[in-house]
Amino acid sequence: MTTPTHQHTPRVGAGSARREWPLFLLLVACLGGAAGVVHWLDARRHAPPPAPRLSEELYVSPQAARRLSLGFNGLAADWYWMRTLQYVGGKVTAHKGRIQIDDLGALELRALAPLLDHATTLDPQFMAAYEYGAVVLPAVDVESAVRLINKGIEANPRAWRLRSHLGYIHWQQGRYPEAGTAYGAASAVPGAPGWLGVMAAQMSTKGGSRDTSRAIYETMLRTTEDDQMKRLALRRLLQLQSLDEQDALRGLLAAHRERNGGRCAATWRELAPLLRQTRLKSDASGSPVDPSGVPYLLSYDKCDVELGLRSEILRSY
Repeated sequence: MTTPTHQHTPRVGAGSARREWPLFLLLVACLGGAAGVVHWLDARRHAPPPAPRLSEELYVSPQAARRLSLGFNGLAADWYWMRTLQYVGGKVTAHKGRIQIDDLGALELRALAPLLDHATTLDPQFMAAYEYGAVVLPAVDVESAVRLINKGIEANPRAWRLRSHLGYIHWQQGRYPEAGTAYGAASAVPGAPGWLGVMAAQMSTKGGSRDTSRAIYETMLRTTEDDQMKRLALRRLLQLQSLDEQDALRGLLAAHRERNGGRCAATWRELAPLLRQTRLKSDASGSPVDPSGVPYLLSYDKCDVELGLRSEILRSY
């Protein structure tokens, strides 16, 4: 009688599986560590401040987060980015009154610059953080905005948009030579649009003129991919249009006063014949209106024109 032979069927891939186990465990450990970092960051955010002088939210330094993230720096950077948006959004929600993107001083955003700095330290190629800082931060801390953009330029030398943002920040501050240098450097980056060279030239000749302002904002409106920059550019263009209209109305007031022995017009109706000779828009009562559709105010005492109280046109430049 023949004893049956038991065939042993080898486990296909058993050795391969044994070799993959350490890699799998390492991946789990890394993911767990990254999740732990986020959890720890959240816990630190809600922890009480160690000293009474700290009134803003508490965050771990980017250097510590980099050590704790086990190489998942992008995840930690995203955490800071989300906290940045929540921080600004919370301040806007809590504020009572109108807020303009280029006038955020009332929000007291003291933690904004550190948050953006942390995010871009963890991820030096985080372009959204740089561009957000270029739009929002100058209204809070101009020098911090300049440092942030310079940091981005150093880490991303081929990003001409960052150099353009730097030129805009300097231009807004009346630093026309610095603005011209920044625009010139942007125009030298391979692939940069030709209008940057034009901006560089204009800074040295008529950097503070209204024509230069209009050219910058029209270009920004056409070329930027950032919605906040588009809204800012549009609001500034409407403001420039209003400034031109106010100058035209002052000219009409001066002409009326000259014809009437130095007496200023008491109402816009007195200027109706002169207004009809212009392209200025008027409402049903004959009062000239600004680009937001609100009538301009006639200041009889000063013989001048002002924006109406309900006007949506920016008042500061």
